[in-house]
Amino acid sequence: MHLRKSTLRSFSKSILACTLALTLSTSHASRYIGNDLPDLGTAAVNTFSLEKEIIYGDAYMRAIRSSAPVLEDPVMNQYITELGNKLVANATGVKTPFYFFLLNNNEINAFAFFGGHVGIHTGLFLAADTESELASVLAHEITHVTQRHLARSIEAQSNAAPATVVGMLGAILLTVAAPQVGFAAMATTQALATQSKINYTRLHEKEADRIGTQTLVEAGFDPEGAADFFAKLATRYRYTTKPPQMLLTHPLPESRITEARNRANQYPHRFIPDNLNFHLAKARAQVRYSNFSDVAALSLFDSQLKRKNYQFEQAALYGRALALLKLERLDEADEIIDSLLKQDDENLFYLDTKTDILVAKQQYTQAIKMLEHQLNLKPNSLVISANLANTYIEANQATKAIPLLEELIFLNRKNRLAYQLLFDAYSKLENKAMQHYSKAEIMALNADYKGAIDQLNFAYRYSKGDQLQLARIEARIRQFKRAEKAIEALK
Repeated sequence: MHLRKSTLRSFSKSILACTLALTLSTSHASRYIGNDLPDLGTAAVNTFSLEKEIIYGDAYMRAIRSSAPVLEDPVMNQYITELGNKLVANATGVKTPFYFFLLNNNEINAFAFFGGHVGIHTGLFLAADTESELASVLAHEITHVTQRHLARSIEAQSNAAPATVVGMLGAILLTVAAPQVGFAAMATTQALATQSKINYTRLHEKEADRIGTQTLVEAGFDPEGAADFFAKLATRYRYTTKPPQMLLTHPLPESRITEARNRANQYPHRFIPDNLNFHLAKARAQVRYSNFSDVAALSLFDSQLKRKNYQFEQAALYGRALALLKLERLDEADEIIDSLLKQDDENLFYLDTKTDILVAKQQYTQAIKMLEHQLNLKPNSLVISANLANTYIEANQATKAIPLLEELIFLNRKNRLAYQLLFDAYSKLENKAMQHYSKAEIMALNADYKGAIDQLNFAYRYSKGDQLQLARIEARIRQFKRAEKAIEALK
């Protein structure tokens, strides 16, 4: 499934807005996007509660959506969410919900921040050879959240001046999302420039390694995954002058690799079969989210199939089909996907790509029939619902897409993909009021409250005599204005 790219805005502006909005007095901060939130008081943090972590996490996520290439690929998102949730289910000390998201970035990196947010670069799929290797990185980041390492860092700076803590919170966001920028920001923040702070971070890394490995094993993965991945990175970047972002935020001395090996050896050896879906996700990342050209991607999988150099033939065939689809060799791609569907007719990777092929061929009736059948089997599947809604829109049946998308939004108010498809549906129907309303919700998710208010004002003008809709718009404008005033109050 393919969607248009969202407009990117200034990252630094979003960080500033969110940082300011989250350090306001009760009169402003108690109403944040229509939700009742606690007063954060001054920026000096004596105790950093879980409630505050969730507030900061939501704001940071909005800033990242506005400025970073957050991936709107439902099948990849479902895979990483299921993998992450499997680890969370076996982690200790879980106190917040978790939200896993992907960034379309070839850098090898992952990061975690307040409120259970874990970001994974698509470059990790390119670097990892097994699901256990990928899972080891997620387990490490999950541990940073469960052990509240960012909050504990703030607690350690409890004697800092308010302005210093504001700078620290902004630097944290910069660092987790863009380390090369974040370290420069840290250098200007006294609270993060001390040796004690650096040592504290190293302790966090050791703790995340130790507890993360336990989580990895409890979830049924190979404890060697972490050591294998560490060793691979160390070998690959031993002599490079530009290490990947992950090594900037997660230093990798030889002792860390040795400790990972020793830790893994403490667990009894057992055979851990690899997961086909990991290799399907890796193939998808290689074709759609890497620096490979379309021809190079096709050659890669042709070579794998010719030499039988793969762990799963299905994944190599799937990668080849994706490359053929990008080259618009639709019949060849279709033949491969049909053969894979005969082996597993409910695999979401295959169904998603089959839909793309049918839509590209404008065979909408066949695509809709297939997806409606799958929706009966998987009524709560984001992948099936999003693909069906998108197909309805492409087939000029946008009215049918709207209830599907409204249900997805009801289940998750932060589902930007659903809002984007809803915008597309109302655009097809030329419903100007709801088109602008949907656009406003997308902008709010991106922390652009001023733009959201402008869109709602347009929606109001087009709503005319619909009193219920007018009241709904008025309420949303008030909510967004409160957020906007909260930001402006400290400018």
